[in-house]
Amino acid sequence: MIRVLIADDEAMIRAGVRAILASDDGIEVIGEAADGRAAVELVRAHRPDVVLLDIRMPGLDGLRAAEEIATVAPGTAVVILTTFGDDENIGRALAGGAAGFLLKASDPRELIGAVHAVAGGAAFLSPMIARRVIDGYSDAARAATARARRRVEGLTDREREVLALLGAGHSNGEIGKALHLVEGTVKAHVSSILIKLDARNRVQAAVVAHEAGLV
Repeated sequence: MIRVLIADDEAMIRAGVRAILASDDGIEVIGEAADGRAAVELVRAHRPDVVLLDIRMPGLDGLRAAEEIATVAPGTAVVILTTFGDDENIGRALAGGAAGFLLKASDPRELIGAVHAVAGGAAFLSPMIARRVIDGYSDAARAATARARRRVEGLTDREREVLALLGAGHSNGEIGKALHLVEGTVKAHVSSILIKLDARNRVQAAVVAHEAGLV
């Protein structure tokens, strides 16, 4: 059972998200918060598998809450669920350790898919967000591609295979099945990849995979 915390300052939004998640028997909503500070404290107390954070909340906003959660409960995956999908918010969310970014206008099936993906150790970007990230590159993208390719040069062939599957959104278990590896070996490869790429988490490693053209 995937245990989820919902944080949004609008009660109607929280109710809607709860109703969507209730349609999946594998998901349990264990609590709600109306502001970022309360969300951090509930995560600290209950250690949910996933927390869904709005960006604009009173007191502590969702982006700063995500950064604190990454510190106090690194085992909890953060998904930003918001109306505001601008480049600055996307960049801050990913840099702050969020495992996913989803727009409230997304299909409800994307929300359920995002929860399962990040709970399984994968990263999840809404297709609309992924398209925005890709479209925003231009000249900066070419420079980023060159940097990313230099970064992956230090990986072994097997690590590049793992990184490519990680970048495509696969969990450790799925990567293991695809490459005929036990999950413990996949975890070891992922840890080595993060160290070699100087990446804080799987999302940042996935970005490098995309920039380097491995995905």
